[in-house]
Amino acid sequence: MTIDIQQHLWNQRIPLKEAIKELVRIPSVIQESGGVLPFGKGIDDALRRTLDIAQRLGFRTKYGDGGYYGYAEIGEGEDLIGILGHLDVVPAGSLDSWNTNPFDPVEQDGRLHGRGVRDDKGPTLAALFAAKALMDAGVTFRKRVRFIFGTDEETLWRGIKRYVECEEKPSIGFSPDAKFPVIHAEKGLLEFYLEGSNESSVNLKGGNAFNTVPDSILYTGAEQDALAAKLDALGYGYERVEGSITVLGKASHASLAEHGINAIARLALALDAMGVVSKAIRFVAQEVGEDPFATNIFSECLDEPSGRLKFNVGKIDIGDKEQLSIDIRIPVTIPKKEIVDKVSAVAREYGLEYREHDWLAPIYMPLDHFLIETLMKVYRQVTGDTTSEPESSGGATYARAIENCVAFGSLLPGRPSVAHLPNEYVVLEDLYVAMEVYAHAIYELAM
Repeated sequence: MTIDIQQHLWNQRIPLKEAIKELVRIPSVIQESGGVLPFGKGIDDALRRTLDIAQRLGFRTKYGDGGYYGYAEIGEGEDLIGILGHLDVVPAGSLDSWNTNPFDPVEQDGRLHGRGVRDDKGPTLAALFAAKALMDAGVTFRKRVRFIFGTDEETLWRGIKRYVECEEKPSIGFSPDAKFPVIHAEKGLLEFYLEGSNESSVNLKGGNAFNTVPDSILYTGAEQDALAAKLDALGYGYERVEGSITVLGKASHASLAEHGINAIARLALALDAMGVVSKAIRFVAQEVGEDPFATNIFSECLDEPSGRLKFNVGKIDIGDKEQLSIDIRIPVTIPKKEIVDKVSAVAREYGLEYREHDWLAPIYMPLDHFLIETLMKVYRQVTGDTTSEPESSGGATYARAIENCVAFGSLLPGRPSVAHLPNEYVVLEDLYVAMEVYAHAIYELAM
């Protein structure tokens, strides 16, 4: 880049931080209300507020198709560069696990805390304000740069799918929804239910989302003394109050399931060891347990570009019927059918049937692709990091929504991933570095 934008980037630091706070105060968790707004008032409010912020910055904006998506655009020309982020967030989970209110952002010790500061409101706005710094520096964009705002990325991607159906598709782009330096491969993401009739006396419900390792589950059923004794024998943490036991785990994103402790799995293992009869509980206890790779079902399932298969039991619901909600991240070279056939066959042994919820095909971009080379060059120039290399990921980002798109930041190497976790935070200085990287990347792609 031949233009000096350092002062302009500095000038955007406080406005960026305050804009993030504006968005985090809006609890944009999906609400399947069936009303006029496709994903509920919170997400619609976040979309409208983001478009308002972009308009104040000087972007042309559009509120798309009744709230399914929105975008903000700058520049001229036929070519379109896309930057794809999302404004919905996963549920906060148990508020007891948070040190602060998840929707009342708190700045402390150089960090900004709140649901969405990392995934994905903070990074999306960092890229938007990066473009604003370029605008203030007098850059004339020879291509159009369009920031596309999705609305149900944490669930079924209906917003971004509607955008692709209705709007012009960018020819190239990135999604600021992962980590640096760049993600050149994303595993296939398969979400499905295992279902069967409930022929037991068990009534149980727990977990927040397919893609989150559950950090707790409440049990109010029979034989609580025996359950407490079994949990003690297994060394599993729990809390007990009159009439209930809460089995404790540790939350994690499903793409990093090995970093969490699945509370549903621990309860299932304890109940199964007590002799409790349930199809879902037996399947979890005997076929999965605490193994985030489900090797009992799939053996060693991995490949060189993207690593091991990841398996997460995100929710359990035993009432009128038995239902497990499961998230699998499939290595990029492994056929989906192979995985579905294996898990379906094992599930049938327990009286459970497979029903697909969602599928996102993998992406894999060679290291010598123009986009990978350009983003790596920019990242290294800004950060001075010449040792980090492109990575693969089990995460699913909007990079899959269009061709020639990859996930690019904003988490710096060595920083812990706190997406979907209680006490989600972003290191502000890191975010400002990301804003600088994005400014240079936008310049390189749009000039």
